[in-house]
Amino acid sequence: MQILTAAQMRDAEAALIAGGDTVDSLMDRAGRGAAEYVFRVAAGRSVTVLCGPGNNGGDGYVIARVLHERGVPVVIVAPQKPKTAAAQAARAQYRGEFADAAHGAVLVDCLFGTGLTRALDPELAALLAGLAARHSCLIAIDLPSGVDADCGVPLGDGLPDYHFTLALGAWKWAHWRTPAAMAMGEMRLIEIGIGAVAGAGRASPVPRVVAPAADSHKYSRGLLAVVGGEMPGAARLAARAALHGGAGYVKLMAEQALRDDLVVVSSPLPEALADKRIAAVLIGPGLGRGEQALVWLQHSLAGRVPTVLDADALLLLQPDMIDRGQTLILTPHAGELAALFARFAVDPADKVAALRQLASAVGAIVVAKGPNTLVASPDGEIVAMPRASSWLSTAGTGDVLAGLIASRLATGIEPLDAAVQGGWLHAEAARLAGPAFSASTLIDHIPEAYANFL
Repeated sequence: MQILTAAQMRDAEAALIAGGDTVDSLMDRAGRGAAEYVFRVAAGRSVTVLCGPGNNGGDGYVIARVLHERGVPVVIVAPQKPKTAAAQAARAQYRGEFADAAHGAVLVDCLFGTGLTRALDPELAALLAGLAARHSCLIAIDLPSGVDADCGVPLGDGLPDYHFTLALGAWKWAHWRTPAAMAMGEMRLIEIGIGAVAGAGRASPVPRVVAPAADSHKYSRGLLAVVGGEMPGAARLAARAALHGGAGYVKLMAEQALRDDLVVVSSPLPEALADKRIAAVLIGPGLGRGEQALVWLQHSLAGRVPTVLDADALLLLQPDMIDRGQTLILTPHAGELAALFARFAVDPADKVAALRQLASAVGAIVVAKGPNTLVASPDGEIVAMPRASSWLSTAGTGDVLAGLIASRLATGIEPLDAAVQGGWLHAEAARLAGPAFSASTLIDHIPEAYANFL
């Protein structure tokens, strides 16, 4: 599940070659693996393979050869002759048809893959667009042509949307970063034997959560304190979500009572937080940004209890408030993340590198939430979460996520695991909720989501 940069991928392939493989054998392995998947998708329908001049095009020649040998109607469109020895050899082994243009059921894009750094030439861009318009199913091999492998940014305008993307050898960052990832459809990994790479990111596997032990009680499962603020509704949402996230007891620290099934503690915050049974604290949803909110944040951090900082707490957080010995999880959206980068003197040019730097500077897990959520830890590990429902782009769902992460943290698991598991529960609840849900409706689906990970 590792995620590599283009440079790391080149080094990983070089390591395989140093171990006895060849460029030709790796190309054959990747092409055959991809062909197996294309064969199933095509289901006997006609296939057009668009081959470029490099080794990505060579993969396409292998795919076409395998499909032709299996009796699939296949044609190759190759606007440029192969320039690498391996691609030339792969082309020489193909015995099927060529065409200048084609139409059919499935288009396999092998024009350019990892390593492209500039926009497609206008002629090639027009050819790709025309072929895409004349086929009902589009499959990208390794990456859609015209995408930066590391940044996940289209290098030109008008690139098509794909139904499937088959990553070769390892995931690249573009598979997990918007906007490119949003156009890749379903993604599959074609293994070619790449070994472990130092400094690689990783894609999060589906987690497993556990039911409480037979002798559990509410405190052994974890007491979570949710600190309210100027706008109690947001903290209430977070606390309601936390009730379903695994913690055995959730207390909302609020100055006003709420008519709900929540336990509300209205005593002064320092007194309320003095309870030694508190396993974790969540502060930020609805906190506000005034002087009183800053005091509440300082009180919350003073106990050195594992703490999740969300929303307004992130905008109030200052470097001199950080205790490196305290477990912290930060859950910023894009705007809050930009503010944190500025406050902690982090260069935002490369988001992955910046997240690693911020996590190290704060000594915290950083959950950079959004359509492509990334989770960074202080030791340099970075985890890419799967894409979740776009219906999560509604008010209050971030409070739900914070509540879930804090609830998982209160159970006593590692903070990185708490962040990842909370993210999966959030995404699964959104999937179950269907379209056009509210934050409250999202909460209603958390128990079923939880059951799906047991």
